[in-house]
Amino acid sequence: MVRLNELTTEELFTPGHRLCAGCGAGVIARMTMKALRRPTVVVNATGCLEVASTIYPYTAWKVSWVHIAFENAAAVASGIEAAYKAMRRRKAWDREVDIIAFGGDGGTFDIGIQAISGALERGHDFLYICYDNEAYMNTGIQRSGATPHGAATTTSPAGTKIPGKPEFKKDFIGICAAHGIENAATASPAYWNDYITKVRKGLEVDGPAVIHVFSPCPLGMRHDSAISIELARLAVQTRYWPVYEVERGEYKLNIKVPRPKPVVEFLKLQGRFRHLFQPQFKHEIDIIQRWVDENWKRITKLCGEA
Repeated sequence: MVRLNELTTEELFTPGHRLCAGCGAGVIARMTMKALRRPTVVVNATGCLEVASTIYPYTAWKVSWVHIAFENAAAVASGIEAAYKAMRRRKAWDREVDIIAFGGDGGTFDIGIQAISGALERGHDFLYICYDNEAYMNTGIQRSGATPHGAATTTSPAGTKIPGKPEFKKDFIGICAAHGIENAATASPAYWNDYITKVRKGLEVDGPAVIHVFSPCPLGMRHDSAISIELARLAVQTRYWPVYEVERGEYKLNIKVPRPKPVVEFLKLQGRFRHLFQPQFKHEIDIIQRWVDENWKRITKLCGEA
């Protein structure tokens, strides 16, 4: 774990941005900046974090920052990394620079996954962070490949027949790990030291690294803005969000949950699952619980945990 005296005391992601109260992305960005070790360039895909932190002529970022489109955060991060390498070869630049790309789940799981896959396959040296609020929250709360089964969104509405999104969430870290990269991990902002440690570790890797972090969204998940960190903790404590890492193909469970809370404790705090508590859809909660149990079993088996 990273020590407190190893973290910067300067606020490199400043207050005064326009993110919603209780937004997980703002907490995640601030924590990320605490782990920096040297000059850093942040590449930010279009989304909540980008839109709300850089309202012209203001910015919440005190590092070099680039706004790019939904789909090409990893491609632009790759180009910046290659440019610094070229400048060092020509002796036009003599300092090491870290590069961090931020993308939401829409710009990561769906629109941006081709660029991510290409960057990982080519081995570019940067850290990709997906802040996952489990829908396209910035553009109207549409479902994404990260939206869980049963969640109501504007494109997977809960009605009298359909109980929200019918599909299940992608295994993004499994996809990234399959590229043979050195480090990929999941995280939750409720476990700040685990997250900041993973950011530092991802920056220290010689090559690409990926972090997939749960990002509570009061607007889209429809929960009280005061309980965002409680919800992020419940996601882990119910085993809905396993916290683990993959280093050189080896899985390791970072947070063990020997006595999990039922997933209904996580679901009932969010309006996007409210319809599941109606009599005709209550069986869907059992389906979600079964998915959680099976996914936990799969992950712990990969981690070598009984």
